Amino acid sequence: MPVSETIAIAFLFFIGAALYASVGHGGASSYLAVMGLFSFAPEVMKPTALALNILVAAVATVKFYRAGLFKWDLFWPFAIASIPAAYLGGATLLPTRWYKVLVGIVLLYAAVWMFRSSLKPVAREPKPPLLWAAIISGAAIGFLSGLTGVGGGIFLSPLLLYMGWSETRAASAISAPFILVNSISGLLGHFSSVAQLPANVPVWGAAVFIGGWIGASYGSKRAPTPVLRQLLSLVLILAGAKLIFGA
Repeated sequence: MPVSETIAIAFLFFIGAALYASVGHGGASSYLAVMGLFSFAPEVMKPTALALNILVAAVATVKFYRAGLFKWDLFWPFAIASIPAAYLGGATLLPTRWYKVLVGIVLLYAAVWMFRSSLKPVAREPKPPLLWAAIISGAAIGFLSGLTGVGGGIFLSPLLLYMGWSETRAASAISAPFILVNSISGLLGHFSSVAQLPANVPVWGAAVFIGGWIGASYGSKRAPTPVLRQLLSLVLILAGAKLIFGA
């Protein structure tokens, strides 16, 4: 891969990590979007997105935890089912065409979520979810996370907010560790795919780590800038459409 292309991808990864970490996410959907635009092979996209996700989610977890926003009682019912489900998802391999279409759909969903989350949410008094609802939701999100290479935050955050189970910043604080454990489990589920990681991963890892640190530091203290998240939603739409119709 040319040096100029490596640097361009690193910059885009940096932007994606910063924006996503500001809401407690690892940024996997943005990494998949960039790799889709640069025509990466599916066997490279999945492990790369999960590996980068682990770095950023770890940073976001620390930042939001130190801000006093993490709630164990809300986290564990989702995580207990999602971890084994993510492992199974990671071990499941889809044909190339199906994988690209599925990831494209996930990116379009992420675009809608990113745009809607940039709007001012309606204030609701949060109430804890029923245990069975949290476990079933965690299992479904975990499997899809491992299958596609996303961490699950783009599914968990809207669910927490729309169902009134959490307020915005607390949802971010739950999403970060949820993404971390799912990304680790998903990567372990298909550990042989680590051999498919590009040689440029250390460079991209440094980029997302810095971006994640900046984004999580900002997001754990205040709401992220709406305009930037709306621009990112446009990138996700373009990448999702390219994967679906290019498949």
